[in-house]
Amino acid sequence: MNGLTNLSSATDEVAYADELPAGKHWSMLLRRGVAMRLTDVEGGANVGMLMFNPTNPLERLNLPDTLKCQHTFKLTAGHCLYSDMGRIFCSIIADDVGWHDAVGGTCNADLVASKWPAGSYQEQRNDYLRNGRDCFLIELAKYGLSKRDLAANVNWFSRIEVNDQGGMSLAASNSSAGASVTLRFEMDTLVALHTCPHPYTQADGYPRHPVRFALFEVPPPGPDDACRLACPENERGFRNNELMHLGGHW
Repeated sequence: MNGLTNLSSATDEVAYADELPAGKHWSMLLRRGVAMRLTDVEGGANVGMLMFNPTNPLERLNLPDTLKCQHTFKLTAGHCLYSDMGRIFCSIIADDVGWHDAVGGTCNADLVASKWPAGSYQEQRNDYLRNGRDCFLIELAKYGLSKRDLAANVNWFSRIEVNDQGGMSLAASNSSAGASVTLRFEMDTLVALHTCPHPYTQADGYPRHPVRFALFEVPPPGPDDACRLACPENERGFRNNELMHLGGHW
């Protein structure tokens, strides 16, 4: 994306902010015109995220199309995240990290148990080692969704490296303390996220890196918006959004 690192024109007047500890989950309906800034508080964080159209949850984040239409393997400033209807959930308008993972997926209970000593919530209470899949399912259940609605997720702050044989591994020290990424939502979006470990982590202990999130209003993208102009496919995606907001359908 031509080295773009910060495309934000927002005033950054925060309407709401909070900190999500490691191994937790959260969800919210974010309206069009709202931006979310995620900040890696200590460095080394991972944030798994799914997105859905709240009026039709069958429309959901489609990462294969997101990567294919923008000719990329990573996500960073200037990229848009697409639904499986060719519309844009959000645009990345600022990014201190430069590389976010869109292929690694999320951890599950078996993977977490194989890496770190298992224990029940009754035994460990708030130190219970949660996994990304179950965290997603807890949040989705709040909206009548279930495991059939799971899809490929983004992993913010994480970077996947691929060797000559096609093997994948998690890059070390991809995100430093205080690094942030800002998403501008281009349509009403149901967002579910967790702060569980990346499935490719080789950490000796369960990674516990908190993430701060802040929500604020941003101006609508104009015809010269950098995300819109980044590639022809993004222009078409924004036009699909405009048609939806006019009440059209296809």
